[in-house]
Amino acid sequence: MEMETDREKENNNNICEAETNSSVDWRGRPSNSIKHGGMKAAAFVLGLQGLEIMGIAAVGNNLITYVINEMHFSLSESANIVTNFIGTVFILSLLGGYLSDSYLASFWTLLIFAFVELSGFILLSVQAHLPQLKPPKCNNMLNTHDNGDQLCAEAKGFKALIFFVALYLVALGSGCVKPNMISHGADQFNHQKQSKQLSRYFNAAYFAFSMGQLIALTLLVWVQTHSGMDVGFGVSAAAMALGLITLVAGTFFYRNKPPQGSIFTPIAQVLVAAFLNRKHISPSDTRMLHGTHTIKNVNPTMSHDNIGILLHTNRFRFLDKACIKVQDGNNTKKISRWRLCTVTQVEQVKILISVIPIFACTIIFNTILAQLQTFSVQQGSTMNTKLTKNFHIPPASLQSIPYILLIFIVPLYDTFFVPFARKFTGHDSGITPLQRIGLGLFIATFSMVSAALMENKRRISAVNENKTISIFWITPQFLIFGISEMFTAVGLIEFFYKQSLKGMQSFLTAITYCSYSFGFYLSSLLVSLVNNITSNSSHGGWLSDNNLNKDRLDLFYWLLAVLSFLNFFNYLFWATWYSKNQTSSATIQQDFNFKVVGDDSIA
Repeated sequence: MEMETDREKENNNNICEAETNSSVDWRGRPSNSIKHGGMKAAAFVLGLQGLEIMGIAAVGNNLITYVINEMHFSLSESANIVTNFIGTVFILSLLGGYLSDSYLASFWTLLIFAFVELSGFILLSVQAHLPQLKPPKCNNMLNTHDNGDQLCAEAKGFKALIFFVALYLVALGSGCVKPNMISHGADQFNHQKQSKQLSRYFNAAYFAFSMGQLIALTLLVWVQTHSGMDVGFGVSAAAMALGLITLVAGTFFYRNKPPQGSIFTPIAQVLVAAFLNRKHISPSDTRMLHGTHTIKNVNPTMSHDNIGILLHTNRFRFLDKACIKVQDGNNTKKISRWRLCTVTQVEQVKILISVIPIFACTIIFNTILAQLQTFSVQQGSTMNTKLTKNFHIPPASLQSIPYILLIFIVPLYDTFFVPFARKFTGHDSGITPLQRIGLGLFIATFSMVSAALMENKRRISAVNENKTISIFWITPQFLIFGISEMFTAVGLIEFFYKQSLKGMQSFLTAITYCSYSFGFYLSSLLVSLVNNITSNSSHGGWLSDNNLNKDRLDLFYWLLAVLSFLNFFNYLFWATWYSKNQTSSATIQQDFNFKVVGDDSIA
């Protein structure tokens, strides 16, 4: 027993040493665990994250008001502009993750694209400040569609071009920055030795996100409302500049993971090899597959977070054909990697395929988020925003309500709930990432139920009773969704980051942001579909009018509530399927002693 314990300790020490040796300092030398990494280094990245989200949230969350009031687009078109912008931010995160893992590394990706985002903020501020870059001022509320004309001229030509160039510079910069902030911060921790600290980091990252959102939705939105959008955009630029300074200040403390070359090439090789060998029969004994490993002296309970050699699993057996070595009578001839792959390569592709359903189940969740940032803001603008005699609440600031709560809940969750749950589950995060995602998806449904009930009450009061109810009636939908996001967003990032895929942490983190993108694009699609399906010759669709008192936003919210509830059960199915398929997988470090079965040279 004593010998076995020493052996396990030696294995764990080898893991820590291998992981440390795989990272470098700012000069490219092997990092030192004493000088580099840890929460001290991650704190600089958390500073950038809080400031970056502060800048872009102030733009994104009040953008629909700017687009309607100063660029003079219609309500439905403005909602689509906002959702398409935010969707583009998140889909471009795939580009940032790819560039980081393949060529630039996370630090340089952050540095380059943070400057791009800053330039977009500056251009937005200039465009909002100069009257010649905007359509003439008018009262957009007097717009009418009765005769097909608009009283307010919509931004077109060069004015629209400047606006969209600035907007999508911000989208490009923010999209490429977002996944690398999370992954670069997480890279500061040794995943085996500091697994609890890594879990705490993910919660701290969400706390920084919440603080940035809170400041953006209160102070910065107030500045936009009272000092003008040009000043507001300028403050966003200042926040981004300060975030850049914070990032650079931590240069000497970072552990940096070098890029691995194109991360798509090994995946493509597996797919091509499996296709070329499709007519061959996989051996009944999986040890005959190329690159199968017989492990010696390895702790079987080793964490999957330590990336190296992956053992064979029985899922997606058709991909195993990529590991079949075809005998051609010339054993000395090198075989192309496009015809023969290792089991580790194949297992990495299996992991990517396995997580797609989990990713897909969060799209509806982010479609709900899109409504809170568009229609719910307009919903609040039609209500009584007066807090005191002389103070009115900006509708966009409603979204700060959950973050006020979350800056207290997140530390309590990390300090009390996680240690308490850990005693029963034995999991470093208290509950598993999959359980955390599921809980968040379940809670999100009630956000739309609350939104539908409150919109129905607001509409009846306005139309039938000629009363304007208080804006605080719609706070529950923001509050409920904020709590659900704390579970789903953090759980999803932790789940993807901890997948056993070497050198793909930034790209996997980017996939989680891609869920936001698809959610916002689906929102735009749903708005168009609902309008087309519910319209007739004498009446427009549920969301076809600029007047919410004539629209049926409450019915649209009910539709989303039903979709969210069905999506929760869909998630339960796929999460159960994923867990069952993970029970046989295993991971080991390359530094351990192992025997490779059939490891002949490959060209």
